[in-house]
Amino acid sequence: MKIIWLGHASWRIEIADQVLLVDPWLGGNPLFKGHDRKAALADATAILITHAHGDHASEAEGIVKECGIPIACIAELGDIWEQAGCKTIGFNKGGTIELGKVLVTMVNAVHSSTHDFSGKMMPAGSEAGYMIAGEGHVIFVSRDTDITADMGLWAELHQPDIGILNCGGHYTMDMARAAYACRKFFAFKTVIPSHYRTFPLLAQDAEVLKAGVPGAAVVEPEVMRAIEISAAAD
Repeated sequence: MKIIWLGHASWRIEIADQVLLVDPWLGGNPLFKGHDRKAALADATAILITHAHGDHASEAEGIVKECGIPIACIAELGDIWEQAGCKTIGFNKGGTIELGKVLVTMVNAVHSSTHDFSGKMMPAGSEAGYMIAGEGHVIFVSRDTDITADMGLWAELHQPDIGILNCGGHYTMDMARAAYACRKFFAFKTVIPSHYRTFPLLAQDAEVLKAGVPGAAVVEPEVMRAIEISAAAD
């Protein structure tokens, strides 16, 4: 498995037979500037969108049409893109879809989700996170959220061992709250911070998260540098 940061809250996850682009925001992303867009999108099989804000969803339609791949997202947002001619997989919280050998379950998040990048504001379903299962691992992609008590149930149901946590603060939980969530609810082996360093308003490092989760490897990502995780033994 390869987990590759594209900057901000954008990820490329190479898992089993899939190459998943999670909230791919490249052109306007200050941290992706100067990196290879073609390499970031190469062989992508699907896009996962968590909510409709522009720093997560504004490039999805263009990438779908460029790469000929579907967008998986909450149903109402999928309807908007379907009307624009995109192939979509609309589902909802608690639902699971199969993407090749990978299972993706949509879970709750606590944020907002207004479609805010096409010249007019419009409602677009609600915010979500994902549990992504493949190669004997489960990745919890928290997306923009605060801590919720739901996390305890997901830990029991899905037993994620990898957490990609949006924890830069201000718009999401901060590093200290994310560390608390890890200790309280999860047994992650690997924790990767996300939605940080992009703007001065956000956390610029993950030292608080590292100090707060001594039982896990907290890996600060670098743009377009793969974090490699071996497949779990059967």
